[in-house]
Amino acid sequence: MIQLTKLYREFFDSEKAGGLILVLVTVISLVLANSPWQSGYIGLWHFDIGGHSIVHWINDGLMTIFFLLIGLELEREVYHGELSSIKNAALPVFGATGGFLLPAALFLLLNFGSNTQAGAGIPMATDIAFAIGILSLLGNRVPASLKIFLTALAVIDDLGAIIVIAVFYTTSLALGNLLIALAIFGILLFLNRMKVHNLIPYLIGGIAMWIFMLNSGVHATITGVLLAFAIPFRRGDEKSPSYILQHFLHKPVAFFILPLFAMANTCIAFGDDWNSGLGQSNSLGIFAGLVIGKPLGIGLFSFLGVGLGLCSLPSDLKWKNLIGAGFLGGIGFTMSIFITLLAFDDPDIINNSKIAIIIASIIAGTIGFIFLKMTLKRQPENDKVPL
Repeated sequence: MIQLTKLYREFFDSEKAGGLILVLVTVISLVLANSPWQSGYIGLWHFDIGGHSIVHWINDGLMTIFFLLIGLELEREVYHGELSSIKNAALPVFGATGGFLLPAALFLLLNFGSNTQAGAGIPMATDIAFAIGILSLLGNRVPASLKIFLTALAVIDDLGAIIVIAVFYTTSLALGNLLIALAIFGILLFLNRMKVHNLIPYLIGGIAMWIFMLNSGVHATITGVLLAFAIPFRRGDEKSPSYILQHFLHKPVAFFILPLFAMANTCIAFGDDWNSGLGQSNSLGIFAGLVIGKPLGIGLFSFLGVGLGLCSLPSDLKWKNLIGAGFLGGIGFTMSIFITLLAFDDPDIINNSKIAIIIASIIAGTIGFIFLKMTLKRQPENDKVPL
């Protein structure tokens, strides 16, 4: 029987509830954006504070905290969690690799050489909260190994998306600011090596690093991931600074930051011709990437890894279960919208992309849910894995 760590259970439970809340706030945001209060609601998110709109502060500021949590979770997975051994890590690594390469390839197939080819990163990532939220609706049908696979795959997917953001969505570079940000990161790593376990210097240094990164041209949210790996992990126990911070961030991220991001970025006013953009190459690339590329890439690369003997399929899983999880991987939502905002400047392209992302995520999530409900057997009471 697979035993899940306490912090993993906490992470899974917060993402599970957070995913269901994301569904609710997205619906509310879309309704308000197309109601008699449309002008005031949309204007609220663009209200200027300190030279930037509220939505800008959310996307560049609060989302850094989300990436910090993702980095802490990835660190825990690598050092002390489900990715701490090659055997456990190999299958989701293979799946995630196919899950971001094939969607990007399908998108480029439809958009290469056009003004929308920069959107290739949009279908690459998986929304952890939404994917786990949908999986949780299946209750005790879901074996622990599938929860681990989907969570690990989504975390690795997001790491891939973070790398894509850093490499491909940096339009201009202020080298001085970047070097100062990296110097601060180096100092934090030095404090780690010197066994400074008080969180305060790391948080102060993280804020300073964020300010310089924000003015460097590299997207400021990358700071969150760098800071995560500078914070001491020690043994990964409850006294670890990494554990303490991750434990503290779970609920604020799941119940405040991600819902706020979802509301701010889905306030889309649907015009009479809102569906006209769905037939454009950009939207078709998003549909193809999330609905076809994700499950196909995850399934094919996982099968390849197992076929080459580099990883193994858990005994309580069947290939059809993995395909169902692959469709849940096609729920791009938060990360896909985030990359959309970096890829494009044209408001029409951004809105069309958001609509395509929402529809594609709904289709992929629905197919995945139905597929898993049909292929997973309900576990008897005495066979349930304690979460």
